[in-house]
Amino acid sequence: MATVGVLGFHHATAFAGDAQRNVDFYVGVLGMRMVKRSVNQDAPDVYHLFYADAVGSPGTDITFFPWPYIAPVQVGAALITETALCVPPESLPYWRERLQNASVSTEPVAEEQDVPVLRFRDPDGLRLALVGVDDARPFTTWRNSPVPPEYQIRGLCGAQLTLHTFGATERMLTEVLGFVSDTHSDTVRRYRIGQPGDRGYGYLEIAVAPDAPRGRWGKGCMHHLAWRVRDEQHLNELREQIAQMGLQPTPIIDRFWFRSVYFREPGGVIFELATDGPGFGVDESIDSLGETLVLPPWLESRRAEIESKLPPIAYPPRRD
Repeated sequence: MATVGVLGFHHATAFAGDAQRNVDFYVGVLGMRMVKRSVNQDAPDVYHLFYADAVGSPGTDITFFPWPYIAPVQVGAALITETALCVPPESLPYWRERLQNASVSTEPVAEEQDVPVLRFRDPDGLRLALVGVDDARPFTTWRNSPVPPEYQIRGLCGAQLTLHTFGATERMLTEVLGFVSDTHSDTVRRYRIGQPGDRGYGYLEIAVAPDAPRGRWGKGCMHHLAWRVRDEQHLNELREQIAQMGLQPTPIIDRFWFRSVYFREPGGVIFELATDGPGFGVDESIDSLGETLVLPPWLESRRAEIESKLPPIAYPPRRD
């Protein structure tokens, strides 16, 4: 059994289409701050855009690889099918009106697990939910956000996976990552870290579809979920336990703003374990996060080549 599991969500990373449209939505509509404008370190001709609170606190960021010509997602098993962002409970009427004013279709607000939930999709079809939860996580309001401080998105609080079976995924979540079983039915089970309102609260829901075809990544789907670990020692401890389950974790990878390990959970979804530090302020001023292209040191010598392949981004986006 794991003595120390994960500390909650670190970030979630998705595929998008047009980079400017992505910025316009996550900054201009959702009011998040772009805290890092960088590139996919494994394919540096593609942006990697990070949106979070004002300082990029771990657990507040959702990130994107915008590939202009990527095909749409093929829905099926072994995919992350919904990502939930927490907001103050009293903010849901504001958000419903704001999204509808931005021509974003929303579902009716539903009461689930005793909390209000508002579902919608981003411009690429990524399924998102705003969950009204009083949350104690570290969060810094962004004074330049188009969204008032009392309504701003507090960060990630949940996700849903579609898998063929619960099986070994449930064992990995509870025995290694430290989740506890919360609610369940024949086809849907929910696991959580902490309780709603706790500093590291987060939930993971598994929807089982035994006969579904295996899904395929594309525009409008998540690539992976990342979970917080305290430091490199914590990362090593969990990596060893994951290896003992036969899940073949990667070596520790230096992402410059954090260190991480990747592996596929037994159902096929990519998980990442990422350290809390050193953080997004290690290579640029907190006051100017996201305003210019930042490359990790090992890519700096290729800056001219990389910049020539990236489309320009207007940030912050123009307000109509």
